[in-house]
Amino acid sequence: MNQHHHLATLSAALEEELPAAVELRHRIHARPCLSGAEAPTRDLLLAALPTGSTTKVADTGAVVRVGGPGPAIAVRGELDALAVREATGAPWASEHPGIMHACGHDIHLAALSALARAVDSSGGPAPLLAVLQPREETYPSGARDLVEDGILERERCRAVIGAHVQPLLPVGTVACTPGGVNASADEFTVTVRGRGGHAAYPHLTRDPVVALAHVVVALQSLVSRGTDPMSHTVLSIGTLTAGTAANVIPSTAEARGTLRALDGRDRDILHSRLAEVAELVAQSHGCTAEVTIDHGEPVLHNDAALTAATRPLLGSLGLRAGADLRSAGSDDFSFFCEHLPSLMVFVGSHGGSEQLHSPTFLPADERIRDVARAMLAGYLAAAELIA
Repeated sequence: MNQHHHLATLSAALEEELPAAVELRHRIHARPCLSGAEAPTRDLLLAALPTGSTTKVADTGAVVRVGGPGPAIAVRGELDALAVREATGAPWASEHPGIMHACGHDIHLAALSALARAVDSSGGPAPLLAVLQPREETYPSGARDLVEDGILERERCRAVIGAHVQPLLPVGTVACTPGGVNASADEFTVTVRGRGGHAAYPHLTRDPVVALAHVVVALQSLVSRGTDPMSHTVLSIGTLTAGTAANVIPSTAEARGTLRALDGRDRDILHSRLAEVAELVAQSHGCTAEVTIDHGEPVLHNDAALTAATRPLLGSLGLRAGADLRSAGSDDFSFFCEHLPSLMVFVGSHGGSEQLHSPTFLPADERIRDVARAMLAGYLAAAELIA
């Protein structure tokens, strides 16, 4: 069968699966589970997916092979919800106080279920590996665990496809962008140590608070003067901690922040310069500085060939391939991108009237169709490339 035939057949099969997918979305949304505790959501999906070769992985995740043996195309769906108190007023709103699907993972999972069932019922150009991934929202990363487990190699996976709702884009629009589309995300801690004492006698101390203040200001130049103005990097300080009393100069002061980059070379440069600047500025104030960096997600890099092959299929499925979208946000789908040709597309949901992680975030059920079609486009493009 050629690609055109598979496109028509699977698109029609998807339509038949949508009512069940909508009902599944409501059940997932009503019973959200936090990162690391997603087993109930995983089991909901396993009951909805076609019966196939199933392997539980990454503690609360699983992969399900649909379509028989041979090299496979993986399609990822995220299992976890967020610690957000829902304020949507939906009849199927969260039954778990303080926990909500505020990032669209319920949509993604329902769409993946519809696609897997369509491939099972109508056949596809390659086996589909439905990846039910835990811990997208927190560390340790579920995607990293899946990669390190080796399950993708054992399943002969040749490419990985992901789709994410994006409220910045209008309904019907899909961003299918080559190269870096989500930034690397690392957290860092700067601890400045001095000599504490009485606030009335600062000359007898080595004030780490003043030293840290200068470090924080100096770090802002890492991006403005340390990277190419045409590159995309951002450094933000999120917490400052020092002291216990107004009239006491403490011995230590601490800052924590994040560092994001859309180019791996910028990431490496900034890691090195971050420690150097903090240490030297602290020394100029008679203090010392220690920098620790917790490496998070790498750059999410879409494969150029896979992106180019997917774009025309989006149009054939009634979606508009919109303008390129790049974001300083991060997603651990990037660990798949380091390992295999991968593609993450962004599916419009609100046109800028809402934002992710909001207590009122509730894409319409119709977005399940859009996400499923976007996943289908990526799946067919990947199958064509590996044929």
